[in-house]
Amino acid sequence: MKVSDLMSTHIVTVPPEFSVAEAARTMERNDVGLLPVCGGNGEVQGVLTDRDIVTRCIAARIDPRQVRVQDLMTRGVVSVSPDEDVKTAAQIMSGEQIRRLPVLEHDRIVGVLSLADLLHSDIYDMEAAQALTEITDSAQEY
Repeated sequence: MKVSDLMSTHIVTVPPEFSVAEAARTMERNDVGLLPVCGGNGEVQGVLTDRDIVTRCIAARIDPRQVRVQDLMTRGVVSVSPDEDVKTAAQIMSGEQIRRLPVLEHDRIVGVLSLADLLHSDIYDMEAAQALTEITDSAQEY
């Protein structure tokens, strides 16, 4: 099975110059915990997670209205292509200890494969369980 068969295609992105407060409101309105950060050309420059906001902004006592997404986002995003095998994607999630894996095609976001997507697929429940075990033992942020 391919990643494209399980990934979510409801993608909400933000530009790097958004304030973190604007990004947080975007997350809340769209009920998402991961925002790909895309430049004007649509290419992914990084990701911002709800955890990034809490640990790098709120806990650090930084005013989210005063800091830009580009200053808080995670760069060097680990990703997969939509044609990748789901088992390989689960191994990447496990190895990188991340819960949500951006799916890119030509450096543009086309979906997100989450641990929940794996859990909802009866075929990959063992891979999901393995990934969950390894992910919860880590401090990775997305």
